[in-house]
Amino acid sequence: MRRIPKYNSEHSLYEQIARYLQLQYPNVIYRFDIAADLKLTPGQAAKHKRLHPTRGYPDLFIAEPQFGERYCKSLGLYMEIKTESNSPYKKDGTLKNDKHIKEQAKMLERLRNVGYIAEFGVGFEECKQIIDEYIRSAR
Repeated sequence: MRRIPKYNSEHSLYEQIARYLQLQYPNVIYRFDIAADLKLTPGQAAKHKRLHPTRGYPDLFIAEPQFGERYCKSLGLYMEIKTESNSPYKKDGTLKNDKHIKEQAKMLERLRNVGYIAEFGVGFEECKQIIDEYIRSAR
């Protein structure tokens, strides 16, 4: 297996996770939401806001449902990815008092309420652990 380098920025962390998924789970369907990173013109930004009015949409979706014996346990995995230097948590484990983080946490809760696994992933190792545990339990 190729070595996966370490990165500091959130976008670089996305690339690291994408490479990990491609190498470890080549048949898994996934998608990153990178719209927040794009520099849109005012017209494009207005169109994007009309099409996506809800804030806090997670960074990664893995389209791998988990099936139980008689029912679907989860429709897929959503993950809000954070670098270790930008953790959404305080030292005591509670969420930071930040408007954007609260919006993201609210969206993750909404997704859980409709049948998805939805988590914050902080740093590559934690994101990898969440992905591995989810995909193993989905198969």
